[in-house]
Parts: sequence; structure tokens; C-alpha cells
Amino acid sequence: MPTLSTLNVGLPQDVPWQGRTVYTGVWKHPVEGPRMARRTNIDGDGQGDLDGHGGEYRAVLVYQLDSYRYWQKVLGRDDFVSGQFGENFTVDGLPDDEVCIGDRYRIGDAVFEVTQPRVTCYRVGLRLGEPQMPALLVAHHRPGFYLRVVEEGEVQAGDEIVKLASGPERMTVAEIDALLYLHDHPRPQLERALRIPALSPGWRTSMQALLDQADGDHAGAGNPGLSGIAGSPPPAWAGFRPLQVVGVDAESRQVVSLRLAATDRSPLPTAQPGQFLTVRLRPDPDGPPVIRSYSLSGSPGDPEYRISVKREPHGVAGAYVHTHVRAGDSIDVAAPRGTFTLRAGDAPVLLLSAGVGVTPVLAMLHELAAEHSDREVWWLHGARNGAEHPFARESRALLDALPRAHCHVTYSQPAPEDRPGIDYQSAGRLSVDLLHRLGVPRTADAYLCGPSAFMEGLVPALAEFGIDPARTHTELFGAGAALTPGIAAGATRAPHPPPGPVPG
Repeated sequence: MPTLSTLNVGLPQDVPWQGRTVYTGVWKHPVEGPRMARRTNIDGDGQGDLDGHGGEYRAVLVYQLDSYRYWQKVLGRDDFVSGQFGENFTVDGLPDDEVCIGDRYRIGDAVFEVTQPRVTCYRVGLRLGEPQMPALLVAHHRPGFYLRVVEEGEVQAGDEIVKLASGPERMTVAEIDALLYLHDHPRPQLERALRIPALSPGWRTSMQALLDQADGDHAGAGNPGLSGIAGSPPPAWAGFRPLQVVGVDAESRQVVSLRLAATDRSPLPTAQPGQFLTVRLRPDPDGPPVIRSYSLSGSPGDPEYRISVKREPHGVAGAYVHTHVRAGDSIDVAAPRGTFTLRAGDAPVLLLSAGVGVTPVLAMLHELAAEHSDREVWWLHGARNGAEHPFARESRALLDALPRAHCHVTYSQPAPEDRPGIDYQSAGRLSVDLLHRLGVPRTADAYLCGPSAFMEGLVPALAEFGIDPARTHTELFGAGAALTPGIAAGATRAPHPPPGPVPG
């Protein structure tokens, strides 16, 4: 059974190199005890260069003890320590020539998905004192790989690594790394890579660029994908900027929305439906800031942004928003980010959510209504009762504007005043049996957002139901949303502190 040998973290720091200063998080060190694996990071960890490292699809870097032993022989060294290759997880097992893109693993309480090989930049050479190390990692087919956090949870050294699912196409980390970086780019292999839903947007762009080159007149022109790997347009602005709170609206007993506008009232850049904002809050003026991410819940075309925040028990950020943030206040906000976005097309759309996980799919519903879409839209939402059902009236109005919309709301604990057939359609929880009874089309593009138990049950159930996993898009939603370190621009930046011990 593969195991997590050591868990390594480290915040970015300034390091002198060749007469200049490099801001890097490649210096990792082992830590004892459990740490939370969150959507974009391990608590206490950070990256200095988010163009090549970190983010949703590169949340955790993995390297193997066997590769450590290999490089000890090749380089004739005996001074390696865990974390020296910049990895978060030093693992016993999981070799690059066996692990495939799209494989899923449970480690501790968290679930991870393999998304891409390591980006071979100069920083690993800087850390090891071996300038040729990036090229050696590729040439020797031992790059290591990145993981996406599918389900947040605690991990610690000694945890067993349990394989949950195999990625489609069975393309190994070493194989896909060679396909991008080495000279040969066979068209069938590029097409295979592009059929893997888990492949990160950056590598997908590079593979598509190579495929486009193969179709054109640019043979021998090099690898265009390496000149600018990007899965989506760059953020609309660098770092944080102040936005003014122009409204605070109660959406349910536990959820409030903040409407945010530019201080000069100029229209804000358009976000994609499903993206999120990262905000920097200061519950304690004398203490460190709290960084949280909240999905945009309004219409993507609005000149303002709207985020919706649930107050969780003991949650620091949520409690602060509910009790202290008022219209006229200013908060620091990073530009919209995220790849959980509505795809264009003609296929039916299945929007599945639970609790406050409704927010990103509500933005998608807004987009469909604004487009007067004639796509078949299925809106399935689960809540405890009417008092804890945010955006009930708003979602009904949007669905009424769509000619081919279907709606089914379930309440797990309906209150006496909740009206069956009006406020909700059935008592209980969303399930695959419900999909069968409703006749949900198996050709739908499915978008799921909710707490971990909801996601853990419905994601595999959708595959069993017959929806192609490539058409299933997920976003985990819960307290303690992602910490996004290093997003401030500039050559030297103070790292964001880890979130507090009690998220919210």
C-alpha cells in the first residue's frame, strides 16, 4: 500500500540567486500532525510564482522516495532531505510511469485527483544547487506530479494512499510529460490527452496548441504550448483592490449577500458564471488578515459583483461578515478566478446543488436566463427547510423565464409552514433515484456544488446513472474556503498567513 511518508509545507521567501532576488516557495520542510488540504493549498503552504505552481489544479505537489534514491545514485549525493524537490507529499510508491492523469486517491480524510506533471522550472534547480535539474527531471522521466483537491480534509504523514478510481485513457505522468516537453508529439497521443477531463487547463491548452500545429504549416516550429500555458484569460487585475460594499441582503436565516462595486462606480470586469472572488478581511484590526473565497452568485453581466456568505458555527470570516460588514464599507478583493464555469453548447444543463453550494450554479442560471437559452435546464436543489433555502424566489423567477426549464427542490426537514408542491417538491435528499424518476437526460452537462458528503454521494452516482464523467463538473463548497497565497503582484510580497484554526 503506498503511503504518505512526509507532509511538507513552506511559505514563499526571498532567495538570492545569480545577483538578483527570487521570490519562491520551493523551500518545503516536513511537519508533524494533521494539516487541512484545501481547494488550492495545504494549510501553512504557499507558492511564490502562481503562473507555474499552485492554484486549483496544482494544489499539491507529489514526489517519490524512489526518485530520491534514484537521484542519489545519478548525482552521487547523500544530502537529500524530505521536501527538497519542492513537494508537499513525499510518498512511498506512486511512480510517475504508473500513476495516470485522472487517477483519484484518498489520503487521510481528503480525496485528490492527478491533474498534470510538475512544471519543470528553474526553481527546483535553485533549491538543489543543480542548474540542469529541470532538464534532467524531464529527460529521466521523473518529474513528479500535481494533485487537485476533490474533497477537502485532514492529511498527515503515515496516512495510507488508497486508489479510488483510474483515469480515462490511462496516460501516465511520465508519458504525458514527455509528450509536451520532448521532440515527438504524435497526433493520436495528443488526442488521447485531450480526452482526459482531469487534465489541467494549462496542459490542455498546450496539447491543443501542439495539435493545431500538427494540422498547420508549422512543423518544426517548436512547442507553442510552452510559450504561454494558460487555461483561461488572466485575472482582470493583479493582487487585491478595494471594492465598496453597496448593499447587504439577507438571503436566508444563515446566508447574506454582499454587493460590491468599484469605488469610482465604473463597471467591474465581467466574470464567468461559476467563478469565485477571494477576499481579505480583518476581523481583528491588530491581527493578521483572514483570506476566504466565495462564489459569485449574481448575474455575470452585472456592473457589480455579488457574493453570498453563510454563517457557520464558530466561523471567523462568516461571523464577521454577518455582524460587522455594512453598506459603505470597503474590503480588499482579488479578481474573479476559477475553472468551474458554464460551458457553451446545445446539450441539456443539469444544475445540482445543496445548501449554500447553490451560489455558483445560480450564476450559471442567471447566464442562461440572460441569454434566453433554449437549452433544456434541470434545476435540482436540496435544503433543510424554507428558512434555510437561499434564493428560492430568485431562482424560481429565472426558471420561469426559460422555456425548457425543470425544477425540483427537496427539503430534508420541512417545517410546518413549508408548502409541498410550492416551496418544495419532495421531502428527503437529492439522489440518483430521483434522477431516474424525473427522467433527467443522460446527455446533460452536469454541474454540482455542495458540501463534501453531498459530492461524495452524487458524483459516482451520476456516472452510474449514465452521465459521461467528462460532462460532470464539480465544485466543493464549505466552510474555510481556499487560501490563495501569493496573488499580490510585485517582486517582493508578504505571504498570506494560513487561515485560522476554525474556518468560516
